[in-house]
Amino acid sequence: MKVVRFRHDGEPRYGVIDGDVVTLVDGDPIHDGVQLTDQTVPFTQITPLAPVVPSKVVCVGMNFAEHAAEMHHEGPQTPLVFLKPPTAVIGQGDTIVLPPVEGRIVHEGELAVVIGKVAHRVAEKDWADVVFGYTIANDVSARDVMFADGQWARAKGFDTFCPIGPWIETEFDPFGHNEITTRVDGEVRRHGFTGDMTHKIPEIIAFVTDAFTLLPGDIICTGTPAGLGGFLDGQTVDITIDGIGTLSNPAKNRDDRVS
Repeated sequence: MKVVRFRHDGEPRYGVIDGDVVTLVDGDPIHDGVQLTDQTVPFTQITPLAPVVPSKVVCVGMNFAEHAAEMHHEGPQTPLVFLKPPTAVIGQGDTIVLPPVEGRIVHEGELAVVIGKVAHRVAEKDWADVVFGYTIANDVSARDVMFADGQWARAKGFDTFCPIGPWIETEFDPFGHNEITTRVDGEVRRHGFTGDMTHKIPEIIAFVTDAFTLLPGDIICTGTPAGLGGFLDGQTVDITIDGIGTLSNPAKNRDDRVS
């Protein structure tokens, strides 16, 4: 089931995609369950919004061995966790705004887990109980700022640095060997498979929720496969995960961006 969030009659609404139509849902399906109405709109007439408004975005770094190696790191023994602010979140088709910093802005296409229930100290065996579904995320990073600051908060937390979408797929198999491909203007820049994660989703959920409580609508970004490279003003980043879809976002310099 593909659950999409979009603007309808001026208000954000959720719906379920069924072929070329979207059936509207009463309320918030993440909190209230999927309650279908008898209202439908053509899929071609909607513009997806970010599928959730999270209280926090949890990210797992260096979770693919080949990516850790190209960054000259050994893979961490436990999940390497950091946060992005919710103000970084944008949706399908929204613009990634490149801030006025020196150096590269890079793409990091990732599978994102959408939390569906309050999750506190969840045991690995119970991980599925707190998951609503899955979407795509781009953990945009100002790479040289990371090195200059010596930590990641600013470099990964700029406004617009967390595109997510285009919808939530509730029936995705996170243990499948699904391709993750990141393209810039159609050129493949990153490629890997969800099955190659070092730390799997049950371990990640248990590890994260032992530290802090996750709320419905929070997301966990599970790491990016190998492939270095940045993107520039005027280019478009497309991230495709087989079984979910494609998240697409153009990039534009902020007016005071260093050229």
